[in-house]
Amino acid sequence: MLFDLLKALVLGIVEGVTEFLPVSSTGHLLLVERFFQLDQDNFWKTFAVMIQLGAILAILAIYFNRLWRIALGMFSDPAARRFVIGVLLAFFPAVVLGLLFGGFIKDVLFNPWVVCFSLIAGGAVLLWVDQQDLKPRYHDATGFSLPMYLGIGVAQCAAMIPGVSRSGASIVAAMLFGADKRAAAEFSFFLAIPTMVGAFVYDFYKSRADMTMDHGLVIAVGFIVSFITAIIVVKTFLDYVTRHGFVLFAWWRVIVGTLGLIALALGM
Repeated sequence: MLFDLLKALVLGIVEGVTEFLPVSSTGHLLLVERFFQLDQDNFWKTFAVMIQLGAILAILAIYFNRLWRIALGMFSDPAARRFVIGVLLAFFPAVVLGLLFGGFIKDVLFNPWVVCFSLIAGGAVLLWVDQQDLKPRYHDATGFSLPMYLGIGVAQCAAMIPGVSRSGASIVAAMLFGADKRAAAEFSFFLAIPTMVGAFVYDFYKSRADMTMDHGLVIAVGFIVSFITAIIVVKTFLDYVTRHGFVLFAWWRVIVGTLGLIALALGM
């Protein structure tokens, strides 16, 4: 039991640190699960999805006042209503693709080789974007155009390949469409709410038979650690990328992906 709690602690930290950074939480969790030899255990596969709820609640806690104002103004304020429609537009492509190809993606693409190559490729994309002389036109995540919201949602679908990064795909797309770094990052947080809740509900329903009361403490530890870690990371991340960009995260991806490939080649 003590070792299970340690694994829950580590996975909770990994989830909280990586979920909202452009480094791929799914990819990192898959690599950690392989390290602990959890990749064939149905409970731990479901656990990795369930602790995402802690990270989602972190976003709700940080942006509660802003989201509450949008919710209250949804039926009276055209700007609030347009933002809600925009989030739904951005969420829609992932729903369609997930329903059509979710089983195939998990069966074929969820392996550490794909993760490592995706981490490296995504790092290269982040380095390229960071070097572009982009001229931002949007400085508020709630003020993008509706076609831009949809385009970000289409780009986010690339993150169904583990290692690509949901936040990374949406941030890069938003910046290429004209958002500044802070607005792009913030919208990736907002888009994470319906995306991650949808994934959580779907996976929990499919794996509910693997959940027992014996797992309660393990899940609670992972959930709480994920929540606390995500709050710290999100509050730090926005100020950091505004000043320094994404170079650190790009090299993080490249280094982790390269080390992973070396480990796999050595049979580890």
